[in-house]
Amino acid sequence: MTPERCTRLDAVLALRQPDLTVFAENLHKPRNFSAMVRNCDAVGVNEMHVLPGEDDLRTHWNTSQGAEKWMRIRTHNNPEDACTYLKSSGFRLVAAHLGDTAIDYREIDYTRPIALVLGTELFGVSDITLSHVDQQIRIPMMGVTQSLNVSVACAIVLYEAQRQRQAVGMYDHCRLDDETLALQRFEWLHPVLTDYCRKHHLAYPALDESGDLAEPMPRGVHS
Repeated sequence: MTPERCTRLDAVLALRQPDLTVFAENLHKPRNFSAMVRNCDAVGVNEMHVLPGEDDLRTHWNTSQGAEKWMRIRTHNNPEDACTYLKSSGFRLVAAHLGDTAIDYREIDYTRPIALVLGTELFGVSDITLSHVDQQIRIPMMGVTQSLNVSVACAIVLYEAQRQRQAVGMYDHCRLDDETLALQRFEWLHPVLTDYCRKHHLAYPALDESGDLAEPMPRGVHS
C-alpha cells in the first residue's frame, strides 16, 4: 500500500454522501448500469440500490473491474421491498418520470436525504414504485425526443444534487459514520484480505493511519 494511494482513497471516502442514493428499477442493459455507477461515484454517492431486470446484470457487476468495485450495490427482489427499505432509512423518494404531477428537477431540495428513482427508458418507473414516491420530477426537453437515456438523466439530476450540497458545505467533512468508514477503508485498501475475511467469516483487523494492518491478520478455521 503506497502512501499516495492511501491518501487518495481516504480523500474519496471523506466526500461520500450517505444520505444521497439512486434506486434503479428493472435495469436490463449492463452499459446503462455501469454508466449510472460511474455517475454515483463521481458525485460521492456511497450506496446504490438496484432492482435487476435480468440475471445477466448481476453477473456483470460482480465481475466488473470498473467503478462498481468502489460502489456499494444493494439489490432488491421487488419494488415494494426497495421502497420500504429506503423510506425506513429516512430517504425521500424522488422519481424521474413524465407524470402529470412532475416538477422541474431543480425545484427539489437535494440537501435532504434523497433517493433518486429511475426506471427503464421505454416504460419509466413502474406504477407500483410510483405509488411509494414522494415527488415526480422531469428534466425540461426542448427537442423532439421526450426522454433522455436513463444514465444521462441520472447524471443531470445527481450533479444538481452535488451543486446544492457543495453550496451548503456537505462535502467539507466526512459524513460516514465511524463503523462504515472503517469497513470501507479496509475493503478499499485491502481487497484481497477482504475476500479472505469474507470467505472465512472473519472480522476485519484494524488499520493504522497509513492504511497498514494495526493488528495481526486473523486466521480462518479449517476443517
